[in-house]
Parts: sequence; C-alpha cells; structure tokens
Amino acid sequence: MSLPFYVAPEQQMKDRAEFARKGISRGRSVVVLQYRDGIAFVAENPSHTLHKVSEIYDRIGFAAVGRYNEFENLRIAGIQYADLRGYSYDRRDVTGRGLANQYAQQLGTTFSSGVDKPFEVELIVAELGPAPQQDQVFRIGFDGTITDEPGFTVVGGAAETLHAAIARDFAADAGLGQAIRLASAGFSDGIALEVAVLDRTRTQLRTFRRIGSAELGQLLSDD
Repeated sequence: MSLPFYVAPEQQMKDRAEFARKGISRGRSVVVLQYRDGIAFVAENPSHTLHKVSEIYDRIGFAAVGRYNEFENLRIAGIQYADLRGYSYDRRDVTGRGLANQYAQQLGTTFSSGVDKPFEVELIVAELGPAPQQDQVFRIGFDGTITDEPGFTVVGGAAETLHAAIARDFAADAGLGQAIRLASAGFSDGIALEVAVLDRTRTQLRTFRRIGSAELGQLLSDD
C-alpha cells in the first residue's frame, strides 16, 4: 500500500495562492476612486451583459475581477446578506465594512480549508458616506485579506502598474469626467468601459447608477 504524497502546509498555501493569482491576473482591471460628488467604478469590460460592477445596497457598490461565475455568486450572497440585515434590523445597519467582513470570512475560510479550490477573485466594496471624509473603500483578496483603501484602489492583472500611474495625479475633488479619464488612461486601447457611480447628489436612498454610453462619451470628451 503506497503512502499518500505529503505536501508541507507552507508549500500547500503557497501553491494555492499562486493558483489564485494566476487566475486573477488574466482578468481585466477595475478602478474604484473617489471624485467630487461620490465614488466612481471604472472597469475594462467588453461585455454589455456580464457586469463587473454592481449595486449591493442603498449606498454600497461592488466590483470584482477574476472568474465571473465565482464573483457573481459572491455578489448575490452579498445582496442577500444586506437585504436580510436591513429587513431584520435597520437599513442603517447595512454597512460596507460589515459586507467586506462577510466576504473576507468566506474567502479566507475557503482558501485555508485545503479542500475546496480557492476563489480566483478579488473584490472591492465601496460605501458612500454623507460627506467625502466618510467614504469607505475596501479591497478583499482571494485569501480573505481585507484592506481599507483611502481615495482609490485597483484590482486585476495590471493593478500595480495602474495604481502607480493613478497615484501621481489622483485628486479626491476632481470632477467625474476627470476621474474616469484618469482611471482608464492605462487601460488597453479599444476595450469598452463599464462605468458606474455612487452619486452623493441623488436625493433618493439608492445612490448607485450606471453611466450610459452617450453620457460616458460626453464625460470622456469634456475638458
């Protein structure tokens, strides 16, 4: 009877992390950044139906890169969590931090279990505050790590390069058009953009809205 092949725990974690990173690196990038009137989500996405950016709750948005079926299931789980918490307690009890913690716990548990395949995704959860100083942007890694990202963050294959380029010119009080142009400057030529915002100027509870192609063209061309 042959003995099972032994892999040291450290090597197993390293291999699982490398597997997840390779999957994520093939995904096109997403940038989430503050602008004068809210938070903008700018993604490279040639598809008009398979969204990488979505609404979770009144003032909370979600963005992801990696395997679509995996982050779509996570998105749906996040909506269910938010709806249940808002219904059971109060809508004000649904927060970006709470949602980010839920995602981090699920991703971290799966990554460290050693049984299931790790998620090949990176997530961003953003919450629009009453004032810009209260905006929150969280980045959640495939292994469950969670970081608070003031101002802006980038996920996807070219995240490090894009982050360095955006950091040089980022301004939280920029207009929406300027923010979109800055976020997309390092994207591949000819790739369609998916753009949405959490808009602080809206009077209704739901602040998330998508930017259509006509409005996007105007914003990109404005000086």
